[in-house]
Amino acid sequence: MICVSVLTENSRDARRMMERGYAVADAVELRIDRMKAPDLPALIGARKGKIIVTNRRKEESGFFEGNERNRVDLLKQAVALGASYVDIEASTAKKLIGELAAAIEVYGGITKVMVSHHDFNGTPSWKVLLGRLNACRALGADVVKIVTYANAVEDNLRVLQLIPEALGEGQKIVAFCMGPKGRASRIMAPVFGSLLSYASLRKGAETAPGQLTVSEMREALRFIGVGSSES
Repeated sequence: MICVSVLTENSRDARRMMERGYAVADAVELRIDRMKAPDLPALIGARKGKIIVTNRRKEESGFFEGNERNRVDLLKQAVALGASYVDIEASTAKKLIGELAAAIEVYGGITKVMVSHHDFNGTPSWKVLLGRLNACRALGADVVKIVTYANAVEDNLRVLQLIPEALGEGQKIVAFCMGPKGRASRIMAPVFGSLLSYASLRKGAETAPGQLTVSEMREALRFIGVGSSES
């Protein structure tokens, strides 16, 4: 499925972008790390489809300025409100990841946890990528997300290979490359079976380097004869 990333400074603008996102895509990623006081009840209550709540830490190119306890507490609030997914970095303290998992259990397991790893500098070897896949799985991920930066076109192939590897073990996964040379992997990820691929509503609204717009993504998928339904 195609997921629109929403990254704004306030809840009002986020709701407006969410409405536009649900009109053209299959899901919305709500990035709350740039908001000073996200109104999660209103935002999650306004969803019209699947919603992924992300509170990205600064070390992973996010904007959250509080401490780790407060950052994860906001994700726990999203769980209590019935978010479809919460995205937490694999580098988060295991104790906090465990608390998030406990909150999900308390609220009936409605929310699924996406454990993510980002490499903004490059794409490591296949052995290292496999290690990262297994590390995310070990943290109890319902969905593993591994995103690297493509410094060469062949980096796309290495990352995309993670998808059949994970699916063969019954693990849902999101995997692709960032950067101008990684755009091909964003298009091919759904073809390989990635749970989703991220896109922006318009040019200039990208939340990561190399991100395509929804219209570009749909056009590319139509060209190769592939839909954008959930894996």
